[in-house]
Amino acid sequence: MSSYNTMLIEHPQPGVVLARMNRPDRLNAITFEMFDEFIELQQEVDADPDARVLVITGVGRAFSAGLDLDEAATLPGMTPIEMLKGQEVWAKSVAGFRLMRKPVIAAVNGAAAGAGMGIALAADIRLASTTAKFNAAFIRIGLTGGDVGTSWLLPRLVGLGRAYEILLTGRFVEAEEALRIGMVTEVTEPDELLARALAVAATICGNSPIGIELTKQVVQLNVDANSLEAAIALENRNQVLSVQTEDMVEALAAFREKRAPNFRGR
Repeated sequence: MSSYNTMLIEHPQPGVVLARMNRPDRLNAITFEMFDEFIELQQEVDADPDARVLVITGVGRAFSAGLDLDEAATLPGMTPIEMLKGQEVWAKSVAGFRLMRKPVIAAVNGAAAGAGMGIALAADIRLASTTAKFNAAFIRIGLTGGDVGTSWLLPRLVGLGRAYEILLTGRFVEAEEALRIGMVTEVTEPDELLARALAVAATICGNSPIGIELTKQVVQLNVDANSLEAAIALENRNQVLSVQTEDMVEALAAFREKRAPNFRGR
């Protein structure tokens, strides 16, 4: 896997890629280079047959403070066309975590503001430490409260009314509130967060690669399905596809023999 200037990449256990945003002196604020590297990371993980789950977190005391203010200061000097082209790349890089074929776990170890919150929302599973907090920082610097997919993702997690209030005020949502309203699924002590995220990743890796990939796909598509019938039609297709794989045969054999399956992605 490539080396990155803005992230540390590790392989802490089989099937798991751990990406740590690595600008702790700036609370992992996102630069234009980091946006580009997110896209490269997503493509590499999806293309790696040995990678089953991506875990993303931050180095130091923050997850990510959002767009670096030095970078934000250059935005008013851009022409509308330059800004639009940039905005399309930045939004693609954050939304790309949701659109990956492989599941993404966000281990939110501190403040997740602006695009940092966007990354957490784009993950499939969000775990938070007790020090985590979230806010739509964009609206606090003269932009709108909807950026990098947050206006689409947040209402689907917490409901429309709460999403309006969070995006319009830009206030911080602390970890316990985030758990209560469904923004995250679990809150742990800071020194337990990464171990817990890796444990969840290991559990996911215990399932077949095609089962993992098609489950992520079907949930994402069916959350906006036009009808129950349309949702079931997609489920039916996926079950027919997966039952034809060698991994399905292996899974049944392992269950009967009371052993761990040896999945090969076939």
